[in-house]
Amino acid sequence: MEEELKCPVCGSLFREPIILPCSHNVCLPCARTIAVQTPESGAAAGSTACPDSECAAGGGGGDHADKLSLHSETDSGYGSYTPSLKSPNGVRVLPLVPAPPGATAAAPRGAGPASSSLTCPQCHRSASLDQRGLRGFQRNRLLEAIVQRYQQGRAAAAAAAKCQLCDRSPPEPAAVLCEQCEVLYCAACQLRCHPARGPFAKHRLVPPPSHPGAPGGGGDGGKGAGGGRKLPTCAEHDLENYSMYCVSCRSPVCYQCLEEGKHGKHDVKPLGAMWKQHKAQLSQALNGVSDKAKEAKEFLVQLKNLLQQIQENGLDYEACLVAQCDALVDALTRQKAKLLTKVTKEREHKLKVVWDQINHCTLKLRQSTGLMEYCLEVIKENDPSGFLQISDALIKRVQVSQEQWVKGALEPKVSAEFDLTLDSEPLLQSIHQLDFIQMKCRVPPVPLLQLEKCCTRNNSVTLAWRMPPLTHNPVEGYILELDDGDGGQFREVYVGKETLCTIDGLHFNSTYNARVKAFNSSGVGPYSKMVILQTSDVAWFTFDPSSAHRDIVLSNDNQTATCNSYDDRVVLGTAAFSKGVHYWELHVDRYDNHPDPAFGIARINVIKDMMLGKDDKAWAMYVDNNRSWFMHCNSHTNRTEGGVSKGATVGVLLDLNKHNLTFYINGQQQGPPAFENIEGVFMPALSLNRNVQVTLHTGLEVPQCVKQPKLPNN
Repeated sequence: MEEELKCPVCGSLFREPIILPCSHNVCLPCARTIAVQTPESGAAAGSTACPDSECAAGGGGGDHADKLSLHSETDSGYGSYTPSLKSPNGVRVLPLVPAPPGATAAAPRGAGPASSSLTCPQCHRSASLDQRGLRGFQRNRLLEAIVQRYQQGRAAAAAAAKCQLCDRSPPEPAAVLCEQCEVLYCAACQLRCHPARGPFAKHRLVPPPSHPGAPGGGGDGGKGAGGGRKLPTCAEHDLENYSMYCVSCRSPVCYQCLEEGKHGKHDVKPLGAMWKQHKAQLSQALNGVSDKAKEAKEFLVQLKNLLQQIQENGLDYEACLVAQCDALVDALTRQKAKLLTKVTKEREHKLKVVWDQINHCTLKLRQSTGLMEYCLEVIKENDPSGFLQISDALIKRVQVSQEQWVKGALEPKVSAEFDLTLDSEPLLQSIHQLDFIQMKCRVPPVPLLQLEKCCTRNNSVTLAWRMPPLTHNPVEGYILELDDGDGGQFREVYVGKETLCTIDGLHFNSTYNARVKAFNSSGVGPYSKMVILQTSDVAWFTFDPSSAHRDIVLSNDNQTATCNSYDDRVVLGTAAFSKGVHYWELHVDRYDNHPDPAFGIARINVIKDMMLGKDDKAWAMYVDNNRSWFMHCNSHTNRTEGGVSKGATVGVLLDLNKHNLTFYINGQQQGPPAFENIEGVFMPALSLNRNVQVTLHTGLEVPQCVKQPKLPNN
């Protein structure tokens, strides 16, 4: 975590950190150092920030120092050129512009005002300073508190660490730790046993590490960190505490800031609510990085085992090669050395690739771990405004840190196997052309189903799979198979190179078994383990805008339908049913001038510009304010008393197990079962005209108890 607490300019722990507009932090003294004054209209061409002592002596006091009283290079007596600054961390800071020849302390007559700017040493974005100077940047109180705890914890740990080579009892406190020797030394033992010369000259001596129990060392160092501090006041209004958070400016504000109108039209939310929301977002993103860090640790173990396997397999291949070459001593003497060299180069190449991958992964893991520790310290803070000052940038950093573990980053780049073999059968005259040949291609191994990515939604299923790690046999494609939902035979539903597939149009309330296999030019590999997928018990669907008549108007996320025409127009639902029992309701939001809306089911190719049920592709009940009729193929049957009005609810029960269709009005069955012996694939359907508005309700349980049906009139 120490890397997160160091200033990018001076390389030391932050002192009075401020937050730049790009969300990076910098020490306030360093900000004064790297600020640059840009002259306008004949003003001095270059300037530097004055030291704190000079600013204080200029008669402006603390405010004057904060506003950066910038002066010309010639005034300071440093000459006409000042070299660019460079921090101990290697970050190059914006160079100071040299002063023009003949420039004086006094600006020329007619010179325009000079504007000050500050360039971030990390992302190199420039920010202009207003009349408030550096006071215009917010103070990072949260980071300042964490640095203070970290320093206290490191001091306590250093005091508790003891020298490991002392003859005294008790041993002297450790002063340094050698990172190469991993030994703690006091000052005397370090001079005696570990001098900075000879082989020890390149060793790195660092302060003793903090122990877990010390504040800031990973223990409960944040206890009371925010409880004992005074609540922060607004930078603009010293008497007001922060009480709200401006989402537009991403900054805490007080009540007076809103009253003065600066944030009057901005999106402002309660400070506590935004604090909890951003903490939750940071914690969620942190969980993802933590999982990747665990995978990286396991991956490092795998890589280290891979090193040993490569060494062992390399020795095995060398032994086999020597045995084959010795059998052909006379003809193979000159060729043997060449082949051994190839094996050695192959092994060294693999070892180099694995070591490079270990170093790269270790670096990423250390960075992620440091960021995690820093984020955990930030989450411990009880200062909402301070947290919200840095939460957006911190969340983005955590998300970017998670995204760096891209697909394939945690997979070895090489295998432990040496895909080489030696053919010792050629004739003696072909010995000089003897060389390694690649292993013959074999069928792909068993794919691994990624259960965490497999899911079901309504009557659709999504499956994902991948090949196991260290797979060297090429894969040309995959074959996905699915049964019929009743335990029947499997059928191919996808053949291709993708490793993710979604199958639509399945039965509701059904259980499907799925499996996948890979293939290449050598043949088809074995099946994967079977995965069981359960489709939804009830259907969730909306009106389908893609298949609706152009006069139909949909709103409310395609759940409410109206019509622009006085003629009847048809709209279908997005679900298709061929099996099971399904129930949905339609609420009549508007009903004027006694129209005849029709409710029911239809095929996908139903005619859309006439009342539902007038062709042979639809089965419907049309109803007015007094009575209803069933209609199919323009045949009207079973007139039943009782109509609809504004606020009425029409229910549609499609039972494909019994192959019939039943209608309800306000929870009461409307007439007998409307249609029987219906088979095939059906979609919910509705026809209406300009005087009706209907809202669809789906995902409903099938009604178990219904009132006695009304008897149709003769």
